[in-house]
Amino acid sequence: MSKQSPILQSKLPEVGTTIFTVMSQLAREQHAVNLGQGFPDFMMSEELIALVNEAMQIGINQYAHMNGWPLLQRRLAEKVEKLYGNTIDPDTQITITPGGTYAIYTALTTVLQPGDEVIVFEPAYDSYIPNIVINGAKPVLISLQYPDYSIPWEEVRAKINARTRMIMINSPHNPTGAVLREHDIRELQKIVADTNILILSDEVYEHLIFDDIPHLSILRYPDLLARSFVCFSFGKTYHCTGWKLGYCISSPELMKEFRKVHQFNCFSCDSPKQVAIADYIQNEEAYLSLGGFLQKKRDYFRELMKATPFKCIPSHGSYFECYSYGHFTDEADKDFAIRLTKEYGIATIPVSAFYQNGEDNKVLRFCFAKKEDTLEKAVRKLIHLL
Repeated sequence: MSKQSPILQSKLPEVGTTIFTVMSQLAREQHAVNLGQGFPDFMMSEELIALVNEAMQIGINQYAHMNGWPLLQRRLAEKVEKLYGNTIDPDTQITITPGGTYAIYTALTTVLQPGDEVIVFEPAYDSYIPNIVINGAKPVLISLQYPDYSIPWEEVRAKINARTRMIMINSPHNPTGAVLREHDIRELQKIVADTNILILSDEVYEHLIFDDIPHLSILRYPDLLARSFVCFSFGKTYHCTGWKLGYCISSPELMKEFRKVHQFNCFSCDSPKQVAIADYIQNEEAYLSLGGFLQKKRDYFRELMKATPFKCIPSHGSYFECYSYGHFTDEADKDFAIRLTKEYGIATIPVSAFYQNGEDNKVLRFCFAKKEDTLEKAVRKLIHLL
């Protein structure tokens, strides 16, 4: 008797393998230098590693509280007050999560109902739109203005309607490295005032910001925080992306609902790592120096890239800088990225992958959060491109 597989109606019928998986696999096959996916290739803090080992050795290996390790929550609240001048209740406003992407998914799942609309700016981090769709809501897509990737606020106003439930923002921005400025915050405040529109602010690169530009966290603005979920990543801050540990800050009312979803999904996060970070976070220099540390890498990579035919689109934050190439080839960016991997041994990410309609401005994203010799090796492969 033949066995017939059950019929399954996909909740994400348009979703396939992500470009990050495709390019990373191709990089491995071709033994290419991988400047595609956003992760450091240098070591994280040995002190933080030792603190995790210590926590495990003294027996902190069982479930942490659903909301997070209490001392870590308190120290995050202290950090928020120091950096952003806002008093946060650690017990009712902070939840530790298994990564920033999880925090984003949980926030969306908490509030979205079928038929709701969510404004998303493209190019957009690849999890946003599937997270919206799987909750039965509709992503309303707005392209950032090329080449500076600024927000077209008049278009935002034009697309607001009674079904608009949320606006998603991301600063520093992945993939472009653009950052929000004061006028952006003012426009956002005007648009959401006296409405029921919520905000999701993806701030996983909060400390990776350059050129003496302040990070305009939603946490600075009590009126915005009252309607926001603000999502963060310890992995980006402490060079340990594989830890998959982050957190979300919101108003007490919104966080109460967030935790209803959280408790039936992951319930609890890695205990020894929370204990270790609660101790290590007291080393303020570790995160305050991060922007300068990564800016040096950005600047070094930017200087190296001057020897190539690529044109820089300046990044002011994140792990990434984008470069345009349309002045020397008409190839589609995905085709060009694949050719660079196969023929030149360097993997990048085509920026069209961050648009639902594949908008192609002939731009590739490079990750510069690498050792100097990795960056040098990569650029040597590009110098003879023409």
